Amino acid sequence: MALELDRTGWEVTAIDENEDALQRLGEHWSGGFVVGHGMDVDVLREAGIEEADAVVVATNGDNTNLVVGQVAQKQFDIQTTIVRVLDPARAKVYASLGLRTISPTSTAIDFLTEAVQKSAESTERVAG
Repeated sequence: MALELDRTGWEVTAIDENEDALQRLGEHWSGGFVVGHGMDVDVLREAGIEEADAVVVATNGDNTNLVVGQVAQKQFDIQTTIVRVLDPARAKVYASLGLRTISPTSTAIDFLTEAVQKSAESTERVAG
């Protein structure tokens, strides 16, 4: 996500507790990088959240993502805050509370269900 936004001209600052994560961004990374935890408001400030147009929160933990997303939206008034939430039920709950969520799990379920249904329909047409 960070690489794609960086590549398309956005000014991006990534935050990660592991300094080695910067290497995963590659040698063409032109964005910023702050070592720290996204739930630390000082780290968010160091990353430039006070001037941010958008915040995307996509750590490995739903709880962290939801907390950081709410801080970005409520404390820093970032209107474009998007939060990855793996648990579809939690994604719906927080979306109903005004947080923009994306659930890759829901997307995968929808895609797979549609693929199975299309396959079944094709099989019925061939057999019928």
